[in-house]
Amino acid sequence: MEYLILGFLTGLSLIFAIGAQNIFVIEQGLKKQFIFLVCIVCSVSDFFLIFLGIFLFHSFHHHFNLLVEFVLNVLLIIFLIYFIISKIQSLRLTTNFNIKFKKITKLQIFFKTLGFTFLNAHVYSDTVFFLGNFSKNFLLNEKIYFGTGASISSFLFFFGLGYLSKNFSIYAKNENIWKYINFFIIAFMTILTTYIIIETLVLL
Repeated sequence: MEYLILGFLTGLSLIFAIGAQNIFVIEQGLKKQFIFLVCIVCSVSDFFLIFLGIFLFHSFHHHFNLLVEFVLNVLLIIFLIYFIISKIQSLRLTTNFNIKFKKITKLQIFFKTLGFTFLNAHVYSDTVFFLGNFSKNFLLNEKIYFGTGASISSFLFFFGLGYLSKNFSIYAKNENIWKYINFFIIAFMTILTTYIIIETLVLL
């Protein structure tokens, strides 16, 4: 159960950001256009990418020696430090929600959502690399719990974001709320980074 919770909190920390994909979800919620379709495409895509990363690292993990594991941990630490710095910088930024209402078909919104998801480099670094790499030393059942927790966080986040934007637009566009969320993410990711640094030092 602890791996389910860890996966949930880690996934939530990665996904909570004012990026292109999340702004797109907020805009569709504010426009009240195909919200369910947008949320389900984003959620299912995350589920696929999360488990792709977990099973890729699981498949190749038995080929890892101490040097490979050390290098992967160092890359993971660099990624996390960059992630934390970008979160700190985002505290000073303001977001412009560009809400332009224009007619769009269900098929167009489907492909547009896929584009915002799979053409976004951060999606691969967050799901495939980070979650796969972070869980590489877990047992298989622990990895499944971890991936399930991260996937649940994606479903809850995207549907919450989409329908919150639809019904409570004042909260979805409130800069202060996103700043408080970022404070939590910075603290949580700093703890994770410290844990990985300690784990890496043990390999030396």
